[in-house]
Amino acid sequence: MTARSFHPASRAPRRAARGTVLLFTLISLVVMLVAAVALVRSFNNTLFSAGNIAFKRDMQNQAERIVPDIIALMQTGAMGNTIARGTHTPAENYSATILASNPQGIPTALYGNDTTFATVGSASNDVPVMLNSVDQGVTIRYLIDRQCRTTGDEALLGTDNCIEAPDGGVPTGGSSSQQSRAELSVAGADAAASAAGATDPSDTAGGAGKRAVVPQIIYRLSIRVTGPRNTQSFFQTTFTL
Repeated sequence: MTARSFHPASRAPRRAARGTVLLFTLISLVVMLVAAVALVRSFNNTLFSAGNIAFKRDMQNQAERIVPDIIALMQTGAMGNTIARGTHTPAENYSATILASNPQGIPTALYGNDTTFATVGSASNDVPVMLNSVDQGVTIRYLIDRQCRTTGDEALLGTDNCIEAPDGGVPTGGSSSQQSRAELSVAGADAAASAAGATDPSDTAGGAGKRAVVPQIIYRLSIRVTGPRNTQSFFQTTFTL
């Protein structure tokens, strides 16, 4: 009968090898877990940034909705004449003079509290945004201030007291005399003189049919949009009448 011998020491390397594989497996799992957490956080940050951009864009769209109404108010509405625009009208959120502003150019009364705002405007003019008769939690508040130092008829104040659009509001890219000559459809010698840069006699001080340039006072429209969670965005535009 042959006796079998056992060598326990020969099995130790196998147990050590198995332990090493397990250790590396655990390390790999930890690395994958960290990578998965980082990936999820990256997704969350991306979604958060995209949401902020979309929210900001929506606030801008909401602010733009009110601009046509303001232009109509100033052209054909309660503020549609120079006499009305020559005095402060808080009931229409209108100031005949430049409002005090912060360094960013936003009127302090607009980003202040309701008490401060009430000195130059009326909270009853705030515009709530509705969708299918459901309040969307967005409110639009605005102020209009004429860019003048003092009250009075803008036709009499002049550039010393008011900021006017350059060239009486004529768009850049051409001169007013060129546009006048085109409207007159000059021909012959007058056309040649016009092409050479001569001035239309009707544009001179003594010319018949002199064109009086109506002063184009600049008005500033400042808009505050208050959204959900009491977030606020401010927008501005200028216009002439």
